[in-house]
Amino acid sequence: MSVPAAPPDAMANTMIPPEMAATQAAPAAPVEPEIVSETLYIQNLNEKIKIDVIKASLRGLFKTYGEILDVVAHGNLRMRGQAFVSFSDAEVAKKAMKEVRGFPLYSKPMQISFARTRSDAVVKKLDNEHFDEHKAERTEHKRKTRYSNPLKQKFKAKRLASEMDGATSAPAPKRPNVQMPDEYLPPNKILFLQNLPESVTKDQLLGLFNQHPNLHEVRLIPTKKDIAFVEYTDEASSTVAKDALHNYKLDGENKIKITFARK
Repeated sequence: MSVPAAPPDAMANTMIPPEMAATQAAPAAPVEPEIVSETLYIQNLNEKIKIDVIKASLRGLFKTYGEILDVVAHGNLRMRGQAFVSFSDAEVAKKAMKEVRGFPLYSKPMQISFARTRSDAVVKKLDNEHFDEHKAERTEHKRKTRYSNPLKQKFKAKRLASEMDGATSAPAPKRPNVQMPDEYLPPNKILFLQNLPESVTKDQLLGLFNQHPNLHEVRLIPTKKDIAFVEYTDEASSTVAKDALHNYKLDGENKIKITFARK
């Protein structure tokens, strides 16, 4: 049985993505329970968006769930489209992952799982007396895997092959990213708002959606002012609000688009 390739080490000596710690299991071994971590590992982020914008958007998206200790993303080849978000509490991270997983940030649904190791920020906050030991272990792991990391070897082999054939071979056609249109998504207590006027405020949205009972929260994206999402306490309430306010002209001109958020 082959060991699955691990994603690269992100966070500049901070943590290992979930797959890095995967080990070969015995055929009859029971399935291990999911490891709950304070840090979320996020994939499938839009690579066309600048790193500082991605980080600010992730912070704005997740801060409503609890204290965020760190948000890390890199633009290098190995870590493109990936990020880490560290909370101060694992249960908060679990709730955030459950509710935000699949949310289409910049038109790409986020894939979210738990990081397999604690970030530097988490250890420093929750277990500071062992911080030096943690850093030493991370440094040693990086040294040992510097040349054996499967993903690094894959990129190296691809580069060498490209150099040998003069990089003349045509790139393989990209497979289309097929996903369900927003209009056909199943009910969700969280509504996704698009085409908002850039001048919209949280108070305006609260006033609009408070007309319908059981409103829980309104969340704006600081770096993307034309979108937001609104959460109700249950799916029935969000459905009533969605049906009533879809295509509502908040500024008297542009119709706001309201759909259920992706689960």
